[in-house]
Amino acid sequence: MLTVETRQAVNPEYAKTLDTSGLRKHFLAQEMFKTGEIRLIYTHYDRFVIGGAVPGEKPLTLNKVEETKTPSFLDRREMGIVNIGEAGAVTAGGHAYTLNRGDVLYLGAGSGAVTFSGGGRFYITSCPAHRSLPARLITASESKEVKMGASETSNKRTINQFIHPLVMESCQLVLGYTTLEDGSVWNTIPSHIHDRRMEAYLYFGMDEKSRVLHLMGEPQETRHLFISNEEGALSPPWSIHSGAGIGSYTFIWAMAGDNVDYTDMDFIQPKDLK
Repeated sequence: MLTVETRQAVNPEYAKTLDTSGLRKHFLAQEMFKTGEIRLIYTHYDRFVIGGAVPGEKPLTLNKVEETKTPSFLDRREMGIVNIGEAGAVTAGGHAYTLNRGDVLYLGAGSGAVTFSGGGRFYITSCPAHRSLPARLITASESKEVKMGASETSNKRTINQFIHPLVMESCQLVLGYTTLEDGSVWNTIPSHIHDRRMEAYLYFGMDEKSRVLHLMGEPQETRHLFISNEEGALSPPWSIHSGAGIGSYTFIWAMAGDNVDYTDMDFIQPKDLK
Protein backbone atom coordinates (compact mmCIF):
# COMPACT_ATOMS: atom_id res chain seq x y z
CA MET A 1 0.00 0.00 0.00
CA LEU A 2 2.87 2.39 0.78
CA THR A 3 6.01 2.76 -1.34
CA VAL A 4 8.74 5.30 -0.55
CA GLU A 5 11.66 6.11 -2.85
CA THR A 6 14.59 8.19 -1.59
CA ARG A 7 16.32 10.71 -3.86
CA GLN A 8 19.72 12.02 -2.81
CA ALA A 9 20.64 15.63 -3.59
CA VAL A 10 22.67 16.24 -6.76
CA ASN A 11 25.17 19.08 -7.05
CA PRO A 12 25.46 21.09 -10.29
CA GLU A 13 28.94 19.81 -11.17
CA TYR A 14 27.77 16.19 -11.07
CA ALA A 15 24.60 17.08 -12.98
CA LYS A 16 26.75 18.24 -15.90
CA THR A 17 28.05 14.68 -16.33
CA LEU A 18 24.65 12.97 -16.50
CA ASP A 19 23.22 11.55 -19.70
CA THR A 20 19.48 11.39 -20.45
CA SER A 21 18.85 8.30 -18.33
CA GLY A 22 20.85 9.79 -15.46
CA LEU A 23 18.90 13.05 -15.54
CA ARG A 24 15.60 11.17 -15.55
CA LYS A 25 16.72 8.92 -12.70
CA HIS A 26 17.56 11.84 -10.41
CA PHE A 27 15.07 14.55 -11.38
CA LEU A 28 11.98 12.97 -13.00
CA ALA A 29 9.10 11.74 -10.82
CA GLN A 30 7.11 8.95 -12.47
CA GLU A 31 4.42 6.40 -11.59
CA MET A 32 3.23 8.21 -8.48
CA PHE A 33 -0.47 7.52 -9.13
CA LYS A 34 -1.49 3.87 -8.92
CA THR A 35 -4.92 2.75 -7.77
CA GLY A 36 -4.90 1.27 -4.29
CA GLU A 37 -1.51 2.68 -3.36
CA ILE A 38 0.29 5.62 -1.78
CA ARG A 39 3.62 6.30 -3.52
CA LEU A 40 6.03 8.85 -2.11
CA ILE A 41 9.40 10.27 -3.15
CA TYR A 42 11.47 11.43 -0.17
CA THR A 43 14.06 13.94 -1.37
CA HIS A 44 17.12 15.41 0.30
CA TYR A 45 16.23 18.84 -1.12
CA ASP A 46 14.98 20.49 2.08
CA ARG A 47 13.60 17.04 3.05
CA PHE A 48 10.74 17.67 0.63
CA VAL A 49 8.33 14.83 -0.16
CA ILE A 50 6.06 14.48 -3.18
CA GLY A 51 3.78 11.62 -4.12
CA GLY A 52 0.34 10.37 -4.97
CA ALA A 53 -2.55 8.55 -3.29
CA VAL A 54 -5.29 6.90 -5.37
CA PRO A 55 -7.74 5.13 -3.04
CA GLY A 56 -10.09 3.58 -5.60
CA GLU A 57 -12.53 1.19 -3.92
CA LYS A 58 -10.85 1.16 -0.50
CA PRO A 59 -9.58 4.04 1.68
CA LEU A 60 -5.84 4.49 2.07
CA THR A 61 -4.19 5.70 5.27
CA LEU A 62 -0.83 7.43 5.51
CA ASN A 63 0.60 7.31 9.00
CA LYS A 64 4.04 5.92 9.82
CA VAL A 65 6.76 6.45 7.22
CA GLU A 66 10.02 4.77 8.15
CA GLU A 67 12.17 7.42 6.44
CA THR A 68 11.14 10.16 8.92
CA LYS A 69 11.75 8.05 12.06
CA THR A 70 8.73 9.62 13.76
CA PRO A 71 5.66 7.76 15.09
CA SER A 72 3.46 9.49 12.50
CA PHE A 73 4.48 11.13 9.22
CA LEU A 74 3.07 14.55 10.16
CA ASP A 75 4.48 14.69 13.70
CA ARG A 76 7.12 17.20 12.56
CA ARG A 77 5.82 18.01 9.08
CA GLU A 78 3.14 19.97 7.23
CA MET A 79 1.37 18.79 4.11
CA GLY A 80 -0.35 20.19 1.04
CA ILE A 81 -2.75 17.94 -0.90
CA VAL A 82 -4.16 18.73 -4.35
CA ASN A 83 -6.96 16.67 -5.85
CA ILE A 84 -6.37 16.23 -9.60
CA GLY A 85 -9.11 13.63 -10.03
CA GLU A 86 -12.81 13.23 -9.29
CA ALA A 87 -14.34 14.27 -5.96
CA GLY A 88 -12.77 12.57 -2.97
CA ALA A 89 -12.31 12.93 0.76
CA VAL A 90 -9.40 13.34 3.15
CA THR A 91 -9.73 12.69 6.87
CA ALA A 92 -7.14 13.96 9.37
CA GLY A 93 -7.12 15.28 12.92
CA GLY A 94 -10.70 14.13 13.50
CA HIS A 95 -12.08 16.14 10.55
CA ALA A 96 -13.24 15.03 7.11
CA TYR A 97 -12.72 17.27 4.08
CA THR A 98 -14.32 16.90 0.65
CA LEU A 99 -11.97 17.86 -2.17
CA ASN A 100 -13.27 18.49 -5.66
CA ARG A 101 -10.90 18.61 -8.61
CA GLY A 102 -8.49 21.51 -8.14
CA ASP A 103 -9.10 21.95 -4.40
CA VAL A 104 -6.15 22.10 -1.99
CA LEU A 105 -6.00 20.92 1.62
CA TYR A 106 -3.35 22.12 4.06
CA LEU A 107 -2.57 19.97 7.10
CA GLY A 108 -0.35 21.26 9.89
CA ALA A 109 2.18 19.41 12.01
CA GLY A 110 0.60 17.01 14.47
CA SER A 111 -2.42 16.20 12.30
CA GLY A 112 -1.88 12.47 12.78
CA ALA A 113 -2.87 9.79 10.31
CA VAL A 114 -4.26 10.94 6.95
CA THR A 115 -6.92 8.84 5.19
CA PHE A 116 -7.80 9.21 1.50
CA SER A 117 -11.06 7.92 0.03
CA GLY A 118 -13.41 8.33 -2.91
CA GLY A 119 -12.61 9.02 -6.55
CA GLY A 120 -9.79 11.47 -5.98
CA ARG A 121 -6.27 11.36 -7.36
CA PHE A 122 -4.43 13.09 -4.55
CA TYR A 123 -1.08 14.77 -5.14
CA ILE A 124 0.87 14.98 -1.87
CA THR A 125 3.56 17.51 -0.94
CA SER A 126 5.20 17.75 2.48
CA CYS A 127 8.14 19.39 4.23
CA PRO A 128 9.40 19.81 7.81
CA ALA A 129 7.50 22.26 10.04
CA HIS A 130 8.67 24.05 13.16
CA ARG A 131 5.19 24.52 14.66
CA SER A 132 1.62 23.38 14.24
CA LEU A 133 -0.79 25.52 12.23
CA PRO A 134 -4.53 25.02 11.62
CA ALA A 135 -5.73 22.80 8.79
CA ARG A 136 -7.51 24.56 5.96
CA LEU A 137 -9.39 23.49 2.84
CA ILE A 138 -8.93 26.03 0.04
CA THR A 139 -11.20 25.81 -3.00
CA ALA A 140 -10.19 27.17 -6.38
CA SER A 141 -12.49 30.17 -5.88
CA GLU A 142 -10.73 31.00 -2.59
CA SER A 143 -7.25 31.01 -4.13
CA LYS A 144 -5.41 34.17 -5.12
CA GLU A 145 -5.62 34.43 -8.92
CA VAL A 146 -2.85 36.17 -10.85
CA LYS A 147 -2.80 36.70 -14.62
CA MET A 148 0.61 36.75 -16.30
CA GLY A 149 2.21 36.65 -19.74
CA ALA A 150 0.80 37.48 -23.16
CA SER A 151 -0.37 35.73 -26.30
CA GLU A 152 2.39 37.45 -28.27
CA THR A 153 5.03 35.64 -26.20
CA SER A 154 3.07 32.35 -26.03
CA ASN A 155 3.00 32.39 -22.22
CA LYS A 156 -0.39 33.78 -21.25
CA ARG A 157 -1.30 31.95 -18.07
CA THR A 158 -3.30 32.01 -14.86
CA ILE A 159 -1.58 31.39 -11.54
CA ASN A 160 -3.71 30.19 -8.62
CA GLN A 161 -1.96 30.64 -5.27
CA PHE A 162 -3.24 28.42 -2.44
CA ILE A 163 -0.70 27.76 0.33
CA HIS A 164 0.75 31.22 0.04
CA PRO A 165 1.29 34.21 2.36
CA LEU A 166 -1.47 36.16 0.56
CA VAL A 167 -3.96 33.36 1.27
CA MET A 168 -2.94 31.56 4.47
CA GLU A 169 -0.05 30.94 6.85
CA SER A 170 2.30 27.96 6.66
CA CYS A 171 5.73 27.18 8.08
CA GLN A 172 7.70 26.82 4.86
CA LEU A 173 5.44 25.14 2.31
CA VAL A 174 4.29 27.29 -0.62
CA LEU A 175 1.98 25.77 -3.25
CA GLY A 176 -0.24 26.64 -6.17
CA TYR A 177 -0.78 25.79 -9.80
CA THR A 178 -0.50 27.46 -13.17
CA THR A 179 -2.73 26.89 -16.21
CA LEU A 180 -1.71 27.87 -19.72
CA GLU A 181 -4.36 29.54 -21.90
CA ASP A 182 -5.21 28.21 -25.35
CA GLY A 183 -2.41 28.93 -27.79
CA SER A 184 0.21 29.50 -25.10
CA VAL A 185 2.87 26.89 -24.45
CA TRP A 186 5.64 28.44 -22.32
CA ASN A 187 5.55 28.32 -18.52
CA THR A 188 7.73 30.31 -16.14
CA ILE A 189 9.28 32.53 -18.82
CA PRO A 190 11.51 34.37 -18.15
CA SER A 191 13.05 31.58 -16.14
CA HIS A 192 14.50 31.99 -12.69
CA ILE A 193 16.34 30.33 -9.84
CA HIS A 194 15.90 30.81 -6.10
CA ASP A 195 18.90 29.60 -4.14
CA ARG A 196 16.92 29.90 -0.90
CA ARG A 197 14.31 27.31 -1.89
CA MET A 198 13.91 24.08 -3.83
CA GLU A 199 10.85 23.48 -6.02
CA ALA A 200 8.88 20.58 -7.45
CA TYR A 201 6.53 20.54 -10.43
CA LEU A 202 3.69 18.15 -11.29
CA TYR A 203 2.26 18.36 -14.81
CA PHE A 204 -1.33 17.21 -15.35
CA GLY A 205 -4.39 17.77 -17.53
CA MET A 206 -2.50 16.53 -20.60
CA ASP A 207 -3.66 13.96 -23.14
CA GLU A 208 -1.81 10.69 -23.58
CA LYS A 209 0.26 11.78 -26.58
CA SER A 210 1.26 15.22 -25.26
CA ARG A 211 4.56 16.05 -23.62
CA VAL A 212 6.14 19.00 -21.85
CA LEU A 213 9.75 19.88 -22.57
CA HIS A 214 10.89 20.78 -19.06
CA LEU A 215 14.07 22.86 -18.90
CA MET A 216 16.42 22.55 -15.95
CA GLY A 217 20.10 22.95 -15.06
CA GLU A 218 22.28 25.95 -14.42
CA PRO A 219 21.51 28.99 -16.58
CA GLN A 220 24.75 28.48 -18.54
CA GLU A 221 24.44 24.67 -18.55
CA THR A 222 20.81 23.88 -19.31
CA ARG A 223 19.40 20.36 -19.56
CA HIS A 224 15.93 19.04 -20.34
CA LEU A 225 13.37 16.36 -19.54
CA PHE A 226 10.43 15.24 -21.68
CA ILE A 227 7.54 14.81 -19.24
CA SER A 228 4.12 13.21 -19.73
CA ASN A 229 0.82 13.55 -17.88
CA GLU A 230 0.91 13.17 -14.08
CA GLU A 231 4.70 13.17 -13.97
CA GLY A 232 6.83 15.61 -12.02
CA ALA A 233 10.22 17.28 -11.93
CA LEU A 234 12.44 17.94 -8.93
CA SER A 235 14.19 21.30 -9.16
CA PRO A 236 17.23 21.89 -6.92
CA PRO A 237 17.91 25.44 -5.68
CA TRP A 238 20.65 25.90 -8.30
CA SER A 239 18.46 24.91 -11.25
CA ILE A 240 16.19 26.87 -13.54
CA HIS A 241 12.68 25.51 -14.14
CA SER A 242 10.78 26.40 -17.28
CA GLY A 243 8.98 24.45 -19.95
CA ALA A 244 7.00 24.34 -23.17
CA GLY A 245 4.15 21.93 -23.77
CA ILE A 246 2.13 20.39 -26.57
CA GLY A 247 -1.53 21.27 -26.10
CA SER A 248 -3.13 22.43 -22.86
CA TYR A 249 -1.66 21.58 -19.48
CA THR A 250 -1.51 22.68 -15.85
CA PHE A 251 1.39 22.34 -13.47
CA ILE A 252 1.43 22.34 -9.68
CA TRP A 253 4.40 24.14 -8.15
CA ALA A 254 5.44 23.57 -4.57
CA MET A 255 8.42 24.95 -2.68
CA ALA A 256 10.21 24.76 0.65
CA GLY A 257 13.31 26.40 2.08
CA ASP A 258 14.45 29.43 4.02
CA ASN A 259 11.42 31.64 3.41
CA VAL A 260 7.89 31.80 1.99
CA ASP A 261 8.48 34.90 -0.15
CA TYR A 262 7.04 33.92 -3.53
CA THR A 263 8.78 36.85 -5.24
CA ASP A 264 12.23 35.92 -3.91
CA MET A 265 13.76 34.78 -7.21
CA ASP A 266 16.58 35.68 -9.55
CA PHE A 267 15.32 36.05 -13.12
CA ILE A 268 17.29 34.81 -16.11
CA GLN A 269 16.24 36.23 -19.45
CA PRO A 270 16.10 33.88 -22.48
CA LYS A 271 19.05 35.70 -24.09
CA ASP A 272 21.21 34.72 -21.10
CA LEU A 273 20.41 30.99 -21.22
CA LYS A 274 22.76 28.49 -22.84
